[in-house]
Amino acid sequence: LRDDPGQESRLLAVAAVPEGLTAITTVVLSLGTQRMARRRMIVRKLAAVETLGSTTVICSDKTGTLTRNEMTVRVVTTASGRVDLTGVGYAPGGEALHDGRPLADPALVEEVRRLLHAAERASNATLHEVDGRWEVQGDPTEGALVVAAQKLGIARPAEEAHLSRVGEIPFSSERKLMSTAYADAREEDRAVVLAKGAPDVLLARCSAEWVGSAPRPLTDERRRAILAVVEDLAGEALRTLGVAGRVVQVATVADDMPEDVEQELVFLGVVGMIDPPRDEARASVQTAREAGIRAVMITGDHPTTAAAIAAELGIVDPGIGAVTGADLDRLDDEELRRVARTSSTYARVAPSDKLRIVRALQAENEIVAMTGDGVNDAPALWTADIGVAMGITGTDVAKGAADMILTDDNFASIVAAVEEGRSIFANIQKFLRYLLSSNASEVLVMFFGVVLADVIGLLPETGSAVAAPLLATQILWINLVTDSGPALALGVEPDDPGLMQKPPRDPRSRVIDRAMWFDIIYVGVIMAVGTLLVADWALPGGLIDGDGTLRYAQTMTFTTLVFAQLFNVLNARSDERSAFAGLFTNRWLWGALVLSVLLQIAVVYLPFLQRAFGTVDLSPSDWLVCVGVGSTVLWLRETAKLVTRWR
Repeated sequence: LRDDPGQESRLLAVAAVPEGLTAITTVVLSLGTQRMARRRMIVRKLAAVETLGSTTVICSDKTGTLTRNEMTVRVVTTASGRVDLTGVGYAPGGEALHDGRPLADPALVEEVRRLLHAAERASNATLHEVDGRWEVQGDPTEGALVVAAQKLGIARPAEEAHLSRVGEIPFSSERKLMSTAYADAREEDRAVVLAKGAPDVLLARCSAEWVGSAPRPLTDERRRAILAVVEDLAGEALRTLGVAGRVVQVATVADDMPEDVEQELVFLGVVGMIDPPRDEARASVQTAREAGIRAVMITGDHPTTAAAIAAELGIVDPGIGAVTGADLDRLDDEELRRVARTSSTYARVAPSDKLRIVRALQAENEIVAMTGDGVNDAPALWTADIGVAMGITGTDVAKGAADMILTDDNFASIVAAVEEGRSIFANIQKFLRYLLSSNASEVLVMFFGVVLADVIGLLPETGSAVAAPLLATQILWINLVTDSGPALALGVEPDDPGLMQKPPRDPRSRVIDRAMWFDIIYVGVIMAVGTLLVADWALPGGLIDGDGTLRYAQTMTFTTLVFAQLFNVLNARSDERSAFAGLFTNRWLWGALVLSVLLQIAVVYLPFLQRAFGTVDLSPSDWLVCVGVGSTVLWLRETAKLVTRWR
């Protein structure tokens, strides 16, 4: 080294730089996103993968995400009573029951037929029969109404040829109402307006109620009674929908249907539908809770329905009500922050309310994942720490604003993505711990090897030059063999047991914290000390007198450091768990270790590689020394882990 002063700095640079770090990080993130895609989550922005591990709140829609999105009409209530509808989903069959018996009351029959006729005509969904099965195209809620009407033999196309749609006021989350207008060919100047929407909203626009075969004025007492029925149905976890209609002049709706036609309506009744919770949703909510993540349900449904579903899923305890959009309107930002700390169910909310909820949670230092599907959800998706767009029902605008796209619209997939995000981040820390400690050992071996030889005199000198413990080509080989395959295998390490029982990672924490730096230095020193002792043992003089040549000593040093780093791979699988726990769960890791050992044997014995890397043959006893000293890093680190677990 005295003959070439610049060689020392070049060797240290080669030893210090983990050349594969960037490539391995990219590969691990890419493999992680592929696994997430297999679990129904497509990542649009790679940075979101890291944020997933810090998520503390998941704000989710109800319909289709926490529930099956298979709406089925179960109850119809009119002025004359309640009718229960049987049947499963969109399957043909089922009947109408009143007080447990087939529906026979003429007045009730007329009211139910009129209500379902109006509800079916106020919808845009269509029903098709395919191979004896019914399939709905369109909104599931509207599909349930069409199916219910079809089951009772209402609205046959041949019987409705005289009706033609002439106008529509579409549903919006602000209006919570949809209306259509139909002209009747049998009556030239008249049209019928049919409306459906939130019962409380629709009831406020009604002045009469259909009873039997004629309308009657709607009294305050009846309004209260209808709202009480709505509350009862919502308490049964049924989603409620009011239906109403009126007759107007065709000219009123022919060109541009005004919203004032939605006044002075005749109330026809209430439909109770159920969208059963997904079987896996409750388990996912519980998994999220164990992981320190709060599930928050945001829906446009009735507050009682929302509270009942939330309690059934385990989002809230039974008896805890929902915060409504009207409640939010009365709260300023500071008051909303206080509400957001504890409230996990929101009902009758508008898209603008979602944005306020996200901001309130973020103001409380929560890391928020928000789901959405509509155009109006885009601001909330953009503002949330992780925006999750629905892949099935989501609009292009929502998908463009989101960080991730949920291909099956399933809450369980969001929780699975959080678990995958935690696993990816943990694996990145594993190979960082491994790469940096391994490179630290190389730096310490090179630096102190030169210092000990040149200053202290423990290692011998060869001629006028200080003997370098390793050649530059040998350091490059170590980085090639140990920093590539084994490090990459750590990046696909299976999830640690208990990964989802740990609290979310603090987003302000460093990837390499103080404890990890201590671990890196501790392990690096162990490997360096063992390797330098082997080097000293192999050469004449020094602390341990040997009788080998310089090439022999460098080969021993070289091989010992390789094995030390391979044993260190097992250490890096966890900073607390024993290396022997789940020892054979990662077949890629063992494949990389076996390949690395075979390559090291080749570089020691094959003549052309010996010339390239300056190695000599080693005896079996030499291999035992290299492996034995190299394994000390495993045993000493295991001892430290044992102390950590005991503490």
